[in-house]
Amino acid sequence: MKVMQYLEFCLMFIIILEVVFSEIVYKDALEYEFKLLNIPFKREKEFSVKYKDTILKHKFYADFVLFDKIILEIKSVENLHDKHISQCINYLKVSNYKLSILANFHKDLLDHKRIVL
Repeated sequence: MKVMQYLEFCLMFIIILEVVFSEIVYKDALEYEFKLLNIPFKREKEFSVKYKDTILKHKFYADFVLFDKIILEIKSVENLHDKHISQCINYLKVSNYKLSILANFHKDLLDHKRIVL
C-alpha cells in the first residue's frame, strides 16, 4: 500500500466517529490506526529553528511525522485558512521535508490539502 493510500484510509476511517471532536481526539484515533497498520510515526515531533549561528528558543511541533518524511497536521475547524497552510509550510522549511498533509475534520466531511515544497 502506498503512503497516500495509508493516510487516506486512516483519515477516512476516522470519519466513522460521526461527531465533531476537538483535534486531540482525532490525533488519538490516528495514533491508534497508525499502530494497527504498523505505520511508522512520531507524534508531536519537535523542530528547532536555526537563525544565523544560533538555535532560537521557539520550537515547532508537528502533529505527526510519518515514515520520517511526511508531516501530517490535524485540524478540526469550520474552514481551513491560509494561516493553517502557512503553519505547514513553516514545518516543511524547518524540517527540510518536502510533503505536508493538512487534514481538517469538520462535521461529516474530511478536507485535506497536500502541501509540497
